[in-house]
Amino acid sequence: MPPIVTLIALADPTRCRILEILREGPQPVHVLAGAFDISRPAISRHLRVLKQARLISEKKIGRENRYRLHAGKLRPVQDWLGTVAAEPSSRPVPAAKPPRKVEPMPRPKPEPRPAAVVSQMGFDF
Repeated sequence: MPPIVTLIALADPTRCRILEILREGPQPVHVLAGAFDISRPAISRHLRVLKQARLISEKKIGRENRYRLHAGKLRPVQDWLGTVAAEPSSRPVPAAKPPRKVEPMPRPKPEPRPAAVVSQMGFDF
């Protein structure tokens, strides 16, 4: 099963760039914000998504909040991509399930139409 939460967190280029910056070591928010032309609240929202995906953590040191990358949390993505990208012959073959017999749905019988009513005047409306 794909690691959806992590993939969603990685779906934004700003968040990917934040992870690249944090790969060099823990950084305070002002260093992260200085690398982008967006507001600090916008950076905080990106950091929140990365924290919810458990890709980064926050530690308060004095007056600063330092963010740290947890690169090991990317391993499930790497493993999943490896299975998806593997050649068909090297993929593990799932156990074959016997095909299910699917019964066709019965067609509803059409309701009989009422006989056409012909007016006394000879007009069909």
